[in-house]
Amino acid sequence: MKMKELPVSERPYEKLEMYGAAKLSNAELIAIIIKSGTKDESSVSIAQRILKLDKNGENNLRFLQNISIEEFMSIKGIGKVKAIQLKAICELTKRISTPINTSQIQINSPKDVAKLLTDEMRYEDKEIVKAIILNSKNVIIKVIDICAGGTNSAILKPKDVLQEAIKLGAPKIILVHNHPSGDPTPSKSDFDFTDRLVKAAQIMGVELLDHIVIGDKGYNSIFYLISKKMNNFL
Repeated sequence: MKMKELPVSERPYEKLEMYGAAKLSNAELIAIIIKSGTKDESSVSIAQRILKLDKNGENNLRFLQNISIEEFMSIKGIGKVKAIQLKAICELTKRISTPINTSQIQINSPKDVAKLLTDEMRYEDKEIVKAIILNSKNVIIKVIDICAGGTNSAILKPKDVLQEAIKLGAPKIILVHNHPSGDPTPSKSDFDFTDRLVKAAQIMGVELLDHIVIGDKGYNSIFYLISKKMNNFL
């Protein structure tokens, strides 16, 4: 059915104006972004085919972050301009989830770290490593990107994590990285790197407060898991 054949109250633009954005389906919201369909197909119908690019079938819009311009353009009715518009919207949503100003934020628990960075890092399709640099009262001085690609020792060195804190004379840091699989369970290499980083940080006069692993299904504190294991052992 073409858009003009729909009742006015069912057309995405009018429906949003009348009832608010929350009342629209995912396909209807995407239809507004791509604006128009073709002579044979409505924008909503095209949007529904875009949603079928989700190979996991989880009805989670996160997958759109990983769709390339070329993949969008493989959908009949989506040209280069519309594909670029969709990529721009995906990037905007990622940036909107990033806190406007991290200064004066105090970190008191792993939950605070997750609240700060989960929305930003859960959309990444590769491992991203960040360091939260703190003052003596656990107030954030700076959040920096360390590297992309993982915490493998061949890629990441303790000095890569510590050098900015040392340069700023900061006494504390928290390491954070994501698991693109969505499962925040730390790997053996995560534990091993944490152990090496703790020792290196002590030598450099910096305290590693924690190493947080973020996934789409939650987060884990490696320090909490280590302490829990030690308590069970004792």
